[in-house]
Amino acid sequence: MTVSFGWGPVAARVLAPAAACVVVVDVLSFTTSVGVAVEGGTAVLPYRRRDATAAAYARENDALLAVGRSEATQAHPWTLSPAALRAAPRPPRLVLPSPNGSTIAAESASGGAAVVAASLRNRTAVARWLTHRGYGTADRPLAVIASGERWPDGSLRPALEDLLGAGAVLAALAGPHTPTPEATAAATLWSATEDPVAALHGCDSGRELYEYGFPQDVAVAAETDSSTTVPVLVDGAFQEAAP
Repeated sequence: MTVSFGWGPVAARVLAPAAACVVVVDVLSFTTSVGVAVEGGTAVLPYRRRDATAAAYARENDALLAVGRSEATQAHPWTLSPAALRAAPRPPRLVLPSPNGSTIAAESASGGAAVVAASLRNRTAVARWLTHRGYGTADRPLAVIASGERWPDGSLRPALEDLLGAGAVLAALAGPHTPTPEATAAATLWSATEDPVAALHGCDSGRELYEYGFPQDVAVAAETDSSTTVPVLVDGAFQEAAP
């Protein structure tokens, strides 16, 4: 099997050592936010925790630190919200804490694999980039990791939006590749979903963002194939892939 699929940081830890490339999918909202920032010219440094160490990390790397959505101010509008990032000034470097997407990126990169941030917005662009570089073949195995969310006890909560996002990338892959049954099932779900935009707005995570007052973040995440940017992790920062 040359294309695998899994859930969360543990799957990244298990699958990444055998992969030449890992695609991280965290639709609501880490990888969508990474895509919005990178297409605007910002290098995004993922960080696992939102605590005092994140501020120190940002200072050490000459970057701004994104804060929680509710902590944003007019003077500091940078958060995990893709809608807020789109409206905010574009800093050269931004630290984006995320216990799910950032952790998966770190776990994946530690084994030497290329790491790509994918969402619904750039799913076809990512699939074309992967195919063009031979990822998903026997010589260059590919792993696609759906981030998922967390239950209150910290355990993984599978999230429909990430399953759809991963399936959207997997369904768009071309060229010779042999997917695992799990990867095939994810791609099949994407292809069989009649209205993925409605699914995104109606899923648990989408409804949560509505309840928190951020429906615009769901709308940005639902902009399927609106972006041709492929963010790749280079020297600790996501930046646009070389042509």
